[in-house]
Amino acid sequence: MVPSQEEPVAAAARGKSQVQPPGPAPSDEAPLPCPGPSDGPDVAAEKVEVELSRSTGDESPVPPEGGWGWLVMLAAMWCNGSVFGIQNAYGVLFVSMKDTFRAKDGDNMAFKTAWVGSLSMGMIFFCCPIVSVFTDMFGCRKTAVVGAAVGFIGLMSSSFVSSIEPLYLTYGIIFACGCSFAYQPSLVILGHYFKKRLGLVNGIVTAGSSVFTILLPLLLGNLTERVGLFNTLRVLCIFMFVLFLAGFTYRPLVSSVKEKESESSRFSFFSRRTFSPPKKFFNFAIFKVTAYAVWAAGIPLALFGYFVPYVHLMNYVKERFQDEKNKEVLFMCIGITSGVGRLLFGRITDYVPGMKKVYLQVLSFFFIGLMSMMIPLCSTFGGLIAVCLIMGLFDGCFISIMAPIAFELVGPQDASQAIGFLLGFMSIPMTVGPPVAGLLHDKLGSYDVAFYLAGIPPFIGGAVLCLIPWIHSKKQRETTKSTGGEKMEKMLENQNSLLSSSSGIFKKQSDSII
Repeated sequence: MVPSQEEPVAAAARGKSQVQPPGPAPSDEAPLPCPGPSDGPDVAAEKVEVELSRSTGDESPVPPEGGWGWLVMLAAMWCNGSVFGIQNAYGVLFVSMKDTFRAKDGDNMAFKTAWVGSLSMGMIFFCCPIVSVFTDMFGCRKTAVVGAAVGFIGLMSSSFVSSIEPLYLTYGIIFACGCSFAYQPSLVILGHYFKKRLGLVNGIVTAGSSVFTILLPLLLGNLTERVGLFNTLRVLCIFMFVLFLAGFTYRPLVSSVKEKESESSRFSFFSRRTFSPPKKFFNFAIFKVTAYAVWAAGIPLALFGYFVPYVHLMNYVKERFQDEKNKEVLFMCIGITSGVGRLLFGRITDYVPGMKKVYLQVLSFFFIGLMSMMIPLCSTFGGLIAVCLIMGLFDGCFISIMAPIAFELVGPQDASQAIGFLLGFMSIPMTVGPPVAGLLHDKLGSYDVAFYLAGIPPFIGGAVLCLIPWIHSKKQRETTKSTGGEKMEKMLENQNSLLSSSSGIFKKQSDSII
């Protein structure tokens, strides 16, 4: 225990006293402020609370900016790669599932199969607010390890189904929930190990999904052709097992709620009544930050069409460019430029001050929406490759600056739940978008209208996000004015007290002279 500031005073008092009272020898540590006979119950509880907060180390440690953090960064990179690489490559699995279950499930297969992938992506984000609570209570390591194990079970059970409907449960819910519990801690743990380099590190970590998005489509394409859909899913279980092992590297620097409670219970016997810190599962107070509330509303508005290309692009190419054999190269293009975008814009974010980072997200949504509308206009496969390259670049921009903006808006202490709430809101548009696009395809016989409509929401969401810097600066000006007024009042009070004390001294001197 670090010696407290009370020790020099106690030492001086012991030096003045020649007689020591009977009892145990004095300790080098500051004595606990045990309640005295004259203390009321509220005062006693307050003293114990002060000592508990000092003893349990509530102060956040300084991020080490490296060391073990580099290994944590690699583990988080594998997490992002395995979780979102599989999700982004779902277009390959979409074609295989559609062909595998077509004879048994009949019509509207684009609609039915799209629900598997969209439900999976949506559940990952839907569970994030719940995962934030588990992360705060049990820590990043335990949450990530359990999540990877659940994801492994869901993916393995998906390889034994006989129709499309059970995949809604095994792949769309169980596998996705496990991925969510593994993914959320990988975002939070980075803020514990890095601060100055957080933008760069976050860009490297999120680039993991880009690397996997480049490689997995080719791997899944070859596997589905040679060993079939079910054995392909079993191969993907290997990725989840490695993710299970990677979760053990999330060594905590900040104590979880459970650890703080157990630490506090050691000191509870010093008080006449046990002190229990209040439990807060969902911190809805962050929505009082107006800029964050607008951000949490604008991002979901922009994402109704975001996941449509990832689900339907392979089937679109199969219908539009029937002679093209290397369809997976489109996902490779998205993955390559997305990785470049995450590294590039992740580094740029470190040099963009404050809320001006939001303008990068506005720019990314503009190009994502524009490129979605350009997909049906491409008459050649080469033009489609160019569209995917641009789309991937700005997709990387959008992803890499999400966590830094959350830290700017609510601070590191509330960043976990802020990210969790946002991802939870994102689940709704990302779940609804692809099935609606599949239904339009089944009814109209073409993807053209679906891709045109998918490009509209990013423009709307980007327009809403433009309000955030103005709201944030306005709030800062109001805070500065109120703080300045308080400081002025305090200065006046100090001057008045100084004048009063000076007049008192002068009066005493005058009395002594008389």
